[in-house]
Amino acid sequence: MKTIKLQLEPLTCPSCIKKIEGTLSKQNGVQEVKVLFNFSKVKVLFNEELVTAEQLITIVQKLGYAVLDPKVA
Repeated sequence: MKTIKLQLEPLTCPSCIKKIEGTLSKQNGVQEVKVLFNFSKVKVLFNEELVTAEQLITIVQKLGYAVLDPKVA
């Protein structure tokens, strides 16, 4: 399992949390998603054999959020 932490442009509403968490958690290989609204950060635990960090970043971008600083561990 890998973890990716994404710094996003400031989130503007609490419904952003549901949108991001809901979409990412439906992806094959994603085990856990946590959005920190006050810090505009997303943390995703995922199986890199099923989904890549780049795919997760692309999904967030397609939702309309700019990813500023991705970190994979």
